[in-house]
Amino acid sequence: MSSDAENKAGSAEAGEPKAGAAAPDAERLATLERENADLKDRLLRALAEMENLRRRTERELQDQRAYSITKFAGDMIGTADNLRRALDSMPKPVEGDEEVELAPEIKALIDGVELTERELLKALEKHGVKKRMPMGEKFDPHRDQAMFEVPDESQFAGTVVQVVQPGYTIGERVLRPAMVGVSRGGPSRPVETEAPATQQDQAAKPQGTSEAPKPRVDKRA
Repeated sequence: MSSDAENKAGSAEAGEPKAGAAAPDAERLATLERENADLKDRLLRALAEMENLRRRTERELQDQRAYSITKFAGDMIGTADNLRRALDSMPKPVEGDEEVELAPEIKALIDGVELTERELLKALEKHGVKKRMPMGEKFDPHRDQAMFEVPDESQFAGTVVQVVQPGYTIGERVLRPAMVGVSRGGPSRPVETEAPATQQDQAAKPQGTSEAPKPRVDKRA
């Protein structure tokens, strides 16, 4: 009888959890949760860094494709300038009020040079290089270079009234600024007719004024 009681008491003691065993388990669970949160944070950071690296690499590849021919294009626009100078120096079919009779050989030569110029500009434009002739536009100090000022009260102040040399752009960059003459002495350009300023223009423009930036004139001209 006493033996059965002892066995029951021993079984009861063995089935009861020890009060001190729950504390290590809770501490271990908290440690695992902290480690899990730390690993999750590291994983998210790594994924974000990989995404930033992918975007940066993609932008670099796009810039490389767009601007890889910058030096070559800079050399080729000199050839385009020479073709235009050749055309300007040739006799015109009509000079002033008089009609000039051109020899067939001269006319064929002029046509050939014009065709060469058009094909060259078309090839450059195919690769993102575009010619700029800002005649009559508002002077843009970020894309044009003012060589001189022309007193002209019939034009808004800061208007391009003469293009000495055309400019070229490649993508969103200026390959060569246009050399221009800018009007002065005319009325200020109305604010509502101006194109929305870019972030670069807003940064360069002093705050508290709506006037167009004064053109920088090349004193060497």
